[in-house]
Amino acid sequence: MVRRERAALAGVVFAVLFAQVLLYPGAADLVAAYGADDPDTGSRWFLAAEFAAFVAFAGVWGVASDRAGRRVPFIAAGALGGSLGYAALAVVDVDFGAVLALRAAQGAATIGAFSLAMTMLMDLSPDHGKDMGAAGIAIGAGTALGAPVGGRLTEVDPKLPLVAGSAVLAVAGVAALRVPDRAPSGHGETLREGLRVLRARPALGVPFAFGFIDRFTAGFFALVGSLYFRQVFGLDAGAVGLTLALFFAPFALLQYPFGRLSDRIGRTIPIAAGSASYGLVVVGIGLAAHLWLAQAGMVLVGVLGALMSPATMALVTDIAGEDERGVSMGGFNVAGSLGFLTGIVGGGWVAEQYDFTTAFVLAGGAELVLAALALPALLRLADA
Repeated sequence: MVRRERAALAGVVFAVLFAQVLLYPGAADLVAAYGADDPDTGSRWFLAAEFAAFVAFAGVWGVASDRAGRRVPFIAAGALGGSLGYAALAVVDVDFGAVLALRAAQGAATIGAFSLAMTMLMDLSPDHGKDMGAAGIAIGAGTALGAPVGGRLTEVDPKLPLVAGSAVLAVAGVAALRVPDRAPSGHGETLREGLRVLRARPALGVPFAFGFIDRFTAGFFALVGSLYFRQVFGLDAGAVGLTLALFFAPFALLQYPFGRLSDRIGRTIPIAAGSASYGLVVVGIGLAAHLWLAQAGMVLVGVLGALMSPATMALVTDIAGEDERGVSMGGFNVAGSLGFLTGIVGGGWVAEQYDFTTAFVLAGGAELVLAALALPALLRLADA
């Protein structure tokens, strides 16, 4: 029973990420179809609008779920709302500002399904590394498949990935209704009181910081990486999708075994070992003189990301109380979404104002600095 529930919840996480990443390889083509004056800049704001909504609404969904003592209705509502948002984006004929507003509304719904499916995995069993490994492999598989599929669909029609994303989320929303609800009993906290949980547990700042770091780089690759491989190496949308999959495939395949490893040896070693080298590899990709070197770097970044990700998410579960998991995972996803947003907007701005080499060096350097600042707190937490 637990294994089937784990697979079903991981399926919801997969659907959200698959639908999301379908748009990445052809984001510039999509915003051009909407009439954006500068497709490269427009694609940055199109991706950023969704993540701004993630930041604003992840905690709200988590508090609402904790208060109600239910997860499943919220997951289904988020997935179906996201499906409607993608469908609307596929058919609207409005100016680009209205498109961004609709994109934000779609993101506000989608984050509910994503964050609360991960929270239900937290509720599932005491094997937090294994459960978060399942979430991680779903994230990695969704992104690994979404990038190449989205690239191919974009070559047919730039809006076709939106149609596919809407269909996948609709199926996930209906399927979620069949999963037993294991949420702890609800409690009567207001939204403000629920969010105070994050201040009451300062130790959560450690996984939040590493979650920010991890997704900062993911956001950077989603936009700047796509532009880099298109403009520097001359790849088309389909080839960009396959190149992004070189990162996402090992990131997906290794999440579950690395999550189980963190259950055995603790969270500190996987997080510390991964973060120590991650930034250096990012810099190396930006300095690569040949396509195959950059692609090899993408594979290595995927392996290191898989080492860190499930251990970081499991650390949230280790720290949070049973009736605080919704808001705690919501907070983690806020930190991660802020990281992703910073990677998209900041990385895109640096690449636009300077060059790709500068952008990769700054992104990798920021990764190293943030990891160095957060590492002492991680070590103190391990000793506590």
